Amino acid sequence: MSSGPDTTGPAPVVDESTIRSRKRFARRQWARRWLAWRRVVALLLLIAALVAAVWLVYFSDVLAVKEVEVQGTSTLTAGQVREVAAVPSGQPLARVDLDAVRARLEAMAVVRDADVTRSWPGGVTIDVEERVAIAVVDLAGRTRGMDAEGVVFRTYPKPPPDMPQVSMSSDTSGDALREAALVVEALPSEISRRVDHVEVATIDQISLVLRDGRKVVWGSAEESEAKAEVLAGLLEQPGRTFDVSVPGQPTTSG
Repeated sequence: MSSGPDTTGPAPVVDESTIRSRKRFARRQWARRWLAWRRVVALLLLIAALVAAVWLVYFSDVLAVKEVEVQGTSTLTAGQVREVAAVPSGQPLARVDLDAVRARLEAMAVVRDADVTRSWPGGVTIDVEERVAIAVVDLAGRTRGMDAEGVVFRTYPKPPPDMPQVSMSSDTSGDALREAALVVEALPSEISRRVDHVEVATIDQISLVLRDGRKVVWGSAEESEAKAEVLAGLLEQPGRTFDVSVPGQPTTSG
C-alpha cells in the first residue's frame, strides 16, 4: 500500500531580508496601536484634570471665601457693609452670587453704587460709592440729607450750616424734589453760599431764598447755568425779588 506525500522535510529557509521586513511590519503595527492608545490616555487625563479643576473651584474649600474687603466707605462702617452684603464665609468663591450681593448693598439708601468682585484665591472686594448730600430737607420733623439725584438718604441731628435747605409742602412730588436737587447742584459756589433755603412747589416753581431775605424766582432746572450768570449780575442791584425763570428776560421788583 503506497503512503502519502512526505511532509516531514526540512522547514523552508527564510532569508534575512524577509525577517527584517517582518520586524518592521511588527513595529509599525505596534506604533499604530500605541498611537491610538496614547490618544485615549491623553483624553482620559484631560477629563480627569477638568473634573479635578471643577471640584477644586466649585466644591472644595481650597478656594473658599475667607475674607471680605470693604473700600470707599465714609458714612458707613466696613462692618455695616459686610453685614448687609452677607457674603457667605466658607462658600467656594466661584459660587458666590455677586449680583445678589450688589443688589443687597444698593438697596441701602446711602449707597449710590456698589462694585463687587472676586479676589482670588479666597477674597471678595466690595467698593462702595456713597451718596453725597448737597442739601437737607425736613421730613416728618427730621432733617434728612438729599443728594444730587433727589434721593433722601441720611438723617442729621441738626441742619449743617454750610448746606442749603429745601422747603416743600406735603403734596410736593418726588419729581419736583429731584428737580430742586438739580437746581442746587447747578448753583455756583458764590451763589450757593448765599442761599438760606430752596422753596419747591412744583417742577417749574422753584425759588431761592437768600440769607439776607431776598428771593429769586428760578423756575425749573432748565438753563440753570444761564440763570446763575444772570443772577450774579442782578444781586448787585437793588431789589427784593429777582425773577430769572426766563434768563433772557430777567426782572427785578421790590
